[in-house]
Amino acid sequence: MVVTHSLREPPGSRFSRAAALGQFRRNVPLEPWFAAGLTAIRHEDCGPCTQLVVDQALEAGMPGDQVEAVLRRNTSAMSAATVLGFRFADAVVRRSANDDEYREAVRAQWGDKGVVDLTMVLQMSRMFPMLKAALGYAKECRRVIVDGHDVDVIKQAA
Repeated sequence: MVVTHSLREPPGSRFSRAAALGQFRRNVPLEPWFAAGLTAIRHEDCGPCTQLVVDQALEAGMPGDQVEAVLRRNTSAMSAATVLGFRFADAVVRRSANDDEYREAVRAQWGDKGVVDLTMVLQMSRMFPMLKAALGYAKECRRVIVDGHDVDVIKQAA
């Protein structure tokens, strides 16, 4: 399929359509969905984009302790649903050998449509940090703030 765009279409409208795809969620609860998105963006970004998704998660109603647990990779502090979203996303972004295991667990919990929900948030969460890096704008790293305090973002397990 070839997708064409009008030359008169403002560039910003293309990005807003892409951003709308990043909000696709039909079958997975809020916490595991944001856990997947936070895991994906944390993999690509060191601050500003991650902060944006943290703020969106908190505004949508994800508890701050769950957001912080995902950022710190602290599965013992996550709810069972959050752990599943986190583990699936982490396995996929790291190309882990056990990604099939977590994909099947997601499928068992939320069906094929749940796998699609998490896949969409994974992909779209990584898009803007990658665009910023490719265009030369990803020059700033900063601490992420959750509920008014700094959180050390852990990129990979020790």
